[in-house]
Amino acid sequence: MTPHTPQTEALIAAARAVRENAHAPYSGFKVGAAIRTADGQTFVGCNVENVAYPEGTCAEAGAIAAMCAAGVRDVAAVAVIADSPKPVSPCGGCRQKLAEFSAGDVVVTLTTLDGRSLTTTVADLLPGAFDQDYMSRV
Repeated sequence: MTPHTPQTEALIAAARAVRENAHAPYSGFKVGAAIRTADGQTFVGCNVENVAYPEGTCAEAGAIAAMCAAGVRDVAAVAVIADSPKPVSPCGGCRQKLAEFSAGDVVVTLTTLDGRSLTTTVADLLPGAFDQDYMSRV
């Protein structure tokens, strides 16, 4: 396992802390996410389940919503943590949401509570992401 930078460790710690606030009474699978923005701010989110599946919210979506609510739009790094035997990747919808606010080379650190981690990028998580270029008619 490659040691993480202090900035990445801080992002993982923020994701770990917010994970405790997850509302996961149905699956018991709590997830925490933290986003560091280009200006150095950190925004966090946790999954929020709802008895009326699929009306819950993913941790990554919560962190993105908090970031947008603060008027910030540029993701610089992401950390996601869950109590799983291997690092948990964002769902497809959250991969697209991350791509909306990230350059392809934005680092995403996926980790478990016991310290197993995988470092990847938004582009590697979502090759061929749907982006603004598809919206151009010119």
